[in-house]
Amino acid sequence: MKVIFMGTPDFSVPCLEALIKTEEVVGVFTQPDKPKGRGYELTPPPVKVCAENNGIPVFQPTSMRNGETLEIINTLNAELIIVVAFGKILPKEVLESVKYGCINIHASLLPKLRGAAPIQWSIINGEKETGVTSMQMNEGLDTGDMLVKKAVSITENMNAGELHDKLSVLGSEVLLETLDKLKKGELNPQKQDDSLSNYASMLSKELCPIDFSDSAKNIHNKIRGLSPWPVATTKLCGKTLKVHESRLSEKRTNATAGEVVSTESGIMVACGDGKTITLTEIQLEGKKRMNSLDFLRGHAIEKGTILGR
Repeated sequence: MKVIFMGTPDFSVPCLEALIKTEEVVGVFTQPDKPKGRGYELTPPPVKVCAENNGIPVFQPTSMRNGETLEIINTLNAELIIVVAFGKILPKEVLESVKYGCINIHASLLPKLRGAAPIQWSIINGEKETGVTSMQMNEGLDTGDMLVKKAVSITENMNAGELHDKLSVLGSEVLLETLDKLKKGELNPQKQDDSLSNYASMLSKELCPIDFSDSAKNIHNKIRGLSPWPVATTKLCGKTLKVHESRLSEKRTNATAGEVVSTESGIMVACGDGKTITLTEIQLEGKKRMNSLDFLRGHAIEKGTILGR
């Protein structure tokens, strides 16, 4: 089958690699190169690198709503468009431009989390399970009919980066199963129940500050969900302290929320529900990321210190 692939970040690459092995990928659409690093050097998206390494034509339009883009799609004579974390809205004329339309691989068990950051929000919200859904795209935001679903468990200490990698691989499995059923005429599209949907908004650094008056579990989920980016933060003696990793503790306390109650196994902090959380991987402003025990060997933190100030 002749297929056009649309995707941009690392998450999309396993799906593109799977397509290359099984179908005829006639073109890849991805976001324009962006400046990165201290030198702001133009850097190609991971999908572009993969496509070029496999000799596939790459297109990087600034808009999907101009006639030129649709003309390119028409000249490729594809039967299907696969979309995986592309990052651009597709207009109706693109959705209807090929025989089988556009199928999206979405990193949640729809309709639960629609939007830009379902992986992170599934952890922040304390979900025990998430997964990948293939969907026949329509003009709405992740509202199309569901085709194939596969679920995975979210363990207590799994962070967003680890879940991202797991779902990225799972996405390629969902894609191949969807294509197999499409070819056999066995797809059974299911309408989404809009009442069960939540919006997974884009992440921003405004989400990062930790409110220790919240429950230990909610704080732990936030730290996991914001790792590896944009990373939860607090203040230590007026300096920003990034918190990359934490563990829930069994110790209960009457201490003030945000108060350091122990430094024996890391930085144990009191939370608003009387429970505690241990900050295990941290990074003080201007310093390297390190295990909190290693940090404590060079930076004494007294019991009773209040974080967040």
